[in-house]
Amino acid sequence: MDFEKKLNQLEKIVNEMEGGDLSLEESLKKFELGVKLSRECHAQLSQAEQTVKKLVEEEGGFKLSEFEVSE
Repeated sequence: MDFEKKLNQLEKIVNEMEGGDLSLEESLKKFELGVKLSRECHAQLSQAEQTVKKLVEEEGGFKLSEFEVSE
């Protein structure tokens, strides 16, 4: 499953859990799956960050800086 699909599934799980209509068992299963998806997304983002850093370093002359989100 690609990153975007995992993120969409994670968002769906959060919405279902916030709805409050799940049993305790269903909530625990959703929570476990959510944690798994969150870890997988984090790992993919970390890998992408390392790839970008490597590419920038290989090109040379570039300064890495923190990404800032404009409001």
